[in-house]
Amino acid sequence: MTDAFYVPDPADPNRFVSTELTRGPWSPDAQHAGPPSALLGHVIERCAPREGFQVGRVAVEILGPVPLAPLTAEAKVVRSGRSVELIQATLSTERGPVMQANAWRLKLAEPPLDLPPEFLPSGERTMPAAQEPEVFPSDQKIGFHTGIEYRFASGSFAAPGPAVCWIRLKYPIVAGTTPSPLERTLAAADSGNGVSAVLDWSKYLFINTDLTVTLHRHPVGDWVCLDAVTHPQPHGIGLAESALFDETGPLGRSTQTLLIAPRG
Repeated sequence: MTDAFYVPDPADPNRFVSTELTRGPWSPDAQHAGPPSALLGHVIERCAPREGFQVGRVAVEILGPVPLAPLTAEAKVVRSGRSVELIQATLSTERGPVMQANAWRLKLAEPPLDLPPEFLPSGERTMPAAQEPEVFPSDQKIGFHTGIEYRFASGSFAAPGPAVCWIRLKYPIVAGTTPSPLERTLAAADSGNGVSAVLDWSKYLFINTDLTVTLHRHPVGDWVCLDAVTHPQPHGIGLAESALFDETGPLGRSTQTLLIAPRG
């Protein structure tokens, strides 16, 4: 097993070979949306980088199942500006696009703004001490669930309902690189609907069609915390939302639109 989620193709800088670590929990042939979302973040940050700018929001559209196959990842600036610019990125297989994202990159204030402390986001979450590893319930021996570490501060996969869960990547998103704060956040945020599931896994599926992550700052350290809750509705559309934290405080928010349906 390769110790990374993707391996770059030396013959093509836009092509990445998907490893078994990208596999989702339900099918041996489809990826969890966390790794490809992070791969989109990887190419977004490398698209015409600008000193003193930072990505503040990424909106990922999941166009269909992402196969365990080589992916072509491309990004381009579609709206440039002195202070704000819009980047579009796409992941494709030989059959066409499977995911796309829009990202806003914003200029950081220099010098930093002199804001009263009471205006700044506050509220802490304490990461629990090392505990017996909790692994997402899956029939797949190797996958995204084995490539990350979970620590629940409240809730668990076995206890339906809201949860506070800390997540850390065990491996780099792209071999030969160090995961950036944005990559770590995108990879973790897509687990919001999983850690806070309220319906019986064996009876219902709840597939997210998208992932939107808005950050007022990027995380410090390896761990990202999701204070997550899922809101199902009888008509089959739901929402999973997570407040995002690191060990120093709040980072932002993430949301996922859910398609809910009975299994079988």
